[in-house]
Amino acid sequence: MIPTLISDRLVLRPFSLEDSPTVEELASSPLIADTTLNIPHPYPKGGAEAWIQSHDELAAAKNSFTFAIEKKETSELIGSMAIGIGNDNRAELAYWIGVPYWGHGYATEASKLLIRFGFEQKGLNKIWAAAFTRNPASTKVMEKVGMTYEGTFRQHVIKNGKYEDLSYCSILKEEYTELLKKEISSTSQS
Repeated sequence: MIPTLISDRLVLRPFSLEDSPTVEELASSPLIADTTLNIPHPYPKGGAEAWIQSHDELAAAKNSFTFAIEKKETSELIGSMAIGIGNDNRAELAYWIGVPYWGHGYATEASKLLIRFGFEQKGLNKIWAAAFTRNPASTKVMEKVGMTYEGTFRQHVIKNGKYEDLSYCSILKEEYTELLKKEISSTSQS
């Protein structure tokens, strides 16, 4: 079961089939396909529906949770955020935001929600994420949420027939706890 998570501006919720047209519209941008490993271009007609239908099965079988990112005020679907939990108390964070919504801090805000979910509700020890090195905006999101750069895996994956380098970042439970203490301390001093 995929829960609903809420922040100041966003709601992370399970996808519904009614989201299919918006997912296809947003994911069909060549810029989305170019900056993600698994989104194809052109995006296939009906692909969003099949993808959404797979979420419950993935949550049950693989402990993978895929959320729709929605603007709280308008209920507008703006992207997707997922966390895939391994058997070793580690999880991968992955996301994409529709191009019209880039540069507004939505990926950072949604990532913070999912990191909290991972550590506080799923008892994780480590959450990691990877991004193409040619996509520094994604790496910047990781840094803003408290992740530490761990290294670059050179020519680690193939995208559109070309080898790509991946930057890896992570945050540990103890680092997350320290960040929370600092946030609480700065809030109480304000």
